[in-house]
Amino acid sequence: MQHTWKVTPSRAKTIQQELRGKIILHDDFTSVKTVAGIDVGLKKSTNTGRAAITILRLADLQVLETAVAEQQLSFPYVPGLLSFREIPVILQAFSGLKRRPDLLLCDGQGIAHPRRFGIACHLGVLVDIPAIGVAKTRLIGNHSTVPGKKGGWTELFDQDEVIGAVLRTRERVKPLFISPGHRISLASSLHYVMKCVTRYRLPETTRTAHKLSLYR
Repeated sequence: MQHTWKVTPSRAKTIQQELRGKIILHDDFTSVKTVAGIDVGLKKSTNTGRAAITILRLADLQVLETAVAEQQLSFPYVPGLLSFREIPVILQAFSGLKRRPDLLLCDGQGIAHPRRFGIACHLGVLVDIPAIGVAKTRLIGNHSTVPGKKGGWTELFDQDEVIGAVLRTRERVKPLFISPGHRISLASSLHYVMKCVTRYRLPETTRTAHKLSLYR
């Protein structure tokens, strides 16, 4: 399932609305043996994006494979439309992988998004792989106080709708904003994010991909 990427922001929002109906928000997988981290770095001077994908073995979080791609970013930075800016270069990196991961952890939002279609939803639908949004900051929603203990979490609401969770991955450190993207439930999203966390705030999927995505 693909679509053109050369669109206006208005058309991009329409595409999000059209594809939103494809999202599956329950567990639609058998087992998870490999997890992939995805991040995109930006070189502002040339408006170039560097997408990095790392595939880790879930059992011990060892990196099994990596892929990197670079290209010009043609879509402008518009809040809520990150996927149109970053997914083209992410798909280029995907084409360099030798194996297909069982689960994606994306640096961004899943359904915790104004149109319930963040980058984890968009990428998950396009490549048909279960995907989770793991964001460092909140885009929308409200929540109560997050428990201070590692693994503590509280629901993220938009009015009366639960759109994700705010998860404490490390004691006395800012929490992360977790939301399902595609083919996975919120409960399983929290479970697998925590299985990818060691002693840092970010899961190892995000940490390893971020290192590769940086311009030096």
